Amino acid sequence: MPIAILKERAVARIAGADAAHFLDNLLTARVPGEPGAARYAALLTPQGKIVSDMIVLATEGGFRLDVPRLTLADLVKRLQLYRLRAKVEIGVLEDLAVAVAWGGASPLVDTLAYDDPRLPALGRRFLLPAAEASEIGAVPEEEWQAHRIALGVPEGGMDFLYGDAFPHEADMDQLGGIDFDKGCYVGQEIVSRMQHRGTARTRIIPFAVCGRPPAEGTPILAGGKTIGRLGSGTPGRVLGLVRLDRLEDARAGGHVVEADGAALVPERPGWVSFAVPGTAGGEILA
Repeated sequence: MPIAILKERAVARIAGADAAHFLDNLLTARVPGEPGAARYAALLTPQGKIVSDMIVLATEGGFRLDVPRLTLADLVKRLQLYRLRAKVEIGVLEDLAVAVAWGGASPLVDTLAYDDPRLPALGRRFLLPAAEASEIGAVPEEEWQAHRIALGVPEGGMDFLYGDAFPHEADMDQLGGIDFDKGCYVGQEIVSRMQHRGTARTRIIPFAVCGRPPAEGTPILAGGKTIGRLGSGTPGRVLGLVRLDRLEDARAGGHVVEADGAALVPERPGWVSFAVPGTAGGEILA
């Protein structure tokens, strides 16, 4: 059973008497109540775009935020601005590393462990001392990324851009990252409007591709028009941020969908509830 160290992840700590209330007022999903439970969530801009997504882990002493290292500094800065008079401590735990195991029971003990709340097949994650990370016999992180891509799950910084994407575009509504019946949070009005009006036309979906996919950021074309851009990929499959209405028009018009000359065939993960043009509504991924 493989285990990988996620070097591009970091850990923040939120503690204090008001920690749960503080996070609930800011994040897209309710924070977990029981130690060891985890939730997928995000902090948004007032305009509803993703500042940072994260996995929120409840602990005996507060919360640990499993976040992209790319967004850590901006996230902490914004949380500190929102703190005001709340009894909250905000910090970075630089001595912790994030690991993930998938395909079976975890071999790690004496660590903070939690199931990935986005999708069971993503496995079990761990927070462990950074000094011990090199001693656990981990496989290359690329193997974990290939597993994630095979499941069709987006990753921020590769498949969508922080500060630019809405939660629906990053499939957060499909992966348990939004509570539509919770109280107010930053950016809620925009997210609720997209949900209730059904205006989320841009989505991240997987495409089958022959061989190694083109580079991240390559435009997705159909009939000479740009309909999206590629994200992360592995031989045989690549994720892409695409306008579903334009994909539908392309399929109806008999246009080949391609990126840098490579033909792309849209696929529909089994965990999504929206239709993907060209897949006949079928669920083709577990």
